[in-house]
Amino acid sequence: MDLATIIGIILSFGLVISAIAFKGSILIFVSIESLLIVLGGTIGATLVNYPLSRVFGVFSVVKHTFFSKVDSPTDIIDQFMEYANRARREGILSLEPIIKEIDDVYLRKGLQLTVDGLEPQAIQEILEKEVIYLESRHETGAEILSALGAYAPAMGMIGTAIGLILMLQTMEDPSTIGPAMAVALITTFYGAILANLVFLPMAGKLKQRSKDEIVVKEMVMEGILAISKGENPRIIEEKLTSFLPPKDRRKET
Repeated sequence: MDLATIIGIILSFGLVISAIAFKGSILIFVSIESLLIVLGGTIGATLVNYPLSRVFGVFSVVKHTFFSKVDSPTDIIDQFMEYANRARREGILSLEPIIKEIDDVYLRKGLQLTVDGLEPQAIQEILEKEVIYLESRHETGAEILSALGAYAPAMGMIGTAIGLILMLQTMEDPSTIGPAMAVALITTFYGAILANLVFLPMAGKLKQRSKDEIVVKEMVMEGILAISKGENPRIIEEKLTSFLPPKDRRKET
C-alpha cells in the first residue's frame, strides 16, 4: 500500500474539513443537488469523450495509486547475477526449472523465450512490444483521470450558473437569495475539490508509477538479452547497475 497517497488524501481533506469546522457547520457544505450536477456531469462528459470499456477500465488502474508493487532494482540485479552465473556454469537450459517459480510474468516470459532458444533480436522485439502496450494502458488511465480533473471544475461552474439563474427568478423574496447563492457556489467548491484533491493528483501518481515500472521492465529486458547473448556475469552487473542513480550503486570493495 502506498502510504503517500493515503496520507495525502487524509491530510488534504482533513485540513479542508477542519478549516470549515472552525468557522461554521460542515453541513452547510452538503448539497445533494450540487453533487449530482458535478459528479453526474463529469462522468457523463467523460463517457462522451472515451469508450465505455476504457472508462470502466480506469477503475482497475486507479488501484495502482493505492497499491503498487515494483521490484527493487538492487533485488533485480541480485536475481540476474544468480541467473547469469548459473547459465554460465550449467548452460542456459539450467534456468528452466527456475522459471516456474518466478512471479513476475514479464521476467518469466523473457527467460522462457531465452531458454526456448530464440534469437536476442526476436526476444527484444517481443519484450519491447510488451512495454509499449503497458505504457499505453497506463497513459490511457492517467489521461482519463486528467479529463475528469478538467471536467469537474467546468461542471462546478455550470452548476453555479444554474444556481444563479434560479436565484434571479426568486429575487422578490430576499430571504431566498442567501441560501440560493450558497448552493450555487457549493457546486464550484465541489468541482475544485474533486479536481485538485482527487482526479489530478491521482493522474500524476499514475504517470509516476508508469515511469517507475517502465524503468524496471527495461532493466529486466537488458538482463534477459545479456543472458541470451551469453555475456559475462560481471558485464551484466555493470549494465544493470547503470540503471541505478549513483547514490544507490554499490561501492567497489
